[in-house]
Amino acid sequence: MVNKSGLLEIRWHGRGGQGAVTSAELLAQAAISENKYAHAFPSFGPERRGAPVLAFVRISEKEPLRIRAEITEPDVVVVLDPGLLTIVNVTSGLKKDGMIIINSRKTPEQIRAELGIKPAIATVDATKIAREILGVPITNTTMVGAVIRATEAVKMESIMEPLKHRFGRLADRNAAAMKRAYDETVILEEQAIGKV
Repeated sequence: MVNKSGLLEIRWHGRGGQGAVTSAELLAQAAISENKYAHAFPSFGPERRGAPVLAFVRISEKEPLRIRAEITEPDVVVVLDPGLLTIVNVTSGLKKDGMIIINSRKTPEQIRAELGIKPAIATVDATKIAREILGVPITNTTMVGAVIRATEAVKMESIMEPLKHRFGRLADRNAAAMKRAYDETVILEEQAIGKV
């Protein structure tokens, strides 16, 4: 899903404590391990646990990254908490040929019908997977699996070393959640303008 310039920009929407920042960092580390240029960073204000937060990832296949500003026109938007869809304009600035990846029990078709989102949509019930495999509803690594499936930004095996480093003895369970999310992610391509 890298654009013509060889650059992929991803904006993560989550809530404090859900791991959006960790997800962004893991993805960037995996990209670096593939000899790509990448960086990840959060947007913090006076956030507290449960408050909306943003994290950003840039991955370049061709040249070093010089820009350090927040991503206002992302190629991909990732939503860790589906409750944010009605309180935050998560698609703000999303490129016309972009994609939104949502943690939701709903299908991409249901999301498109309810919210009128035209870009490509991918959904996965990351909360269910996290509860079943990790025992907690923290969806950060689960959503990384969905992002890898939907964007092919990095290879699944490239994320394993950063995962082990970050989670230690819990890495295997997080890897299992990520792989299951990869397998269960459903993608609906962009809706043509004027088509119902």
